[in-house]
Amino acid sequence: MLRWTVIFIVIAIIAAIFGFGGIASGAESIAKILFFIFIVLFLISLLSRLFR
Repeated sequence: MLRWTVIFIVIAIIAAIFGFGGIASGAESIAKILFFIFIVLFLISLLSRLFR
């Protein structure tokens, strides 16, 4: 659990650097794409567990 906390802190710091810099628009579009990819993967995983 501590390992996940450290990973998310590092991701938050990187996101803050991108957000406070001039790269916010590029990071936003990448974040949107990744969000939809992970939603699709989550739904596939959920459905595969339901139909086992």
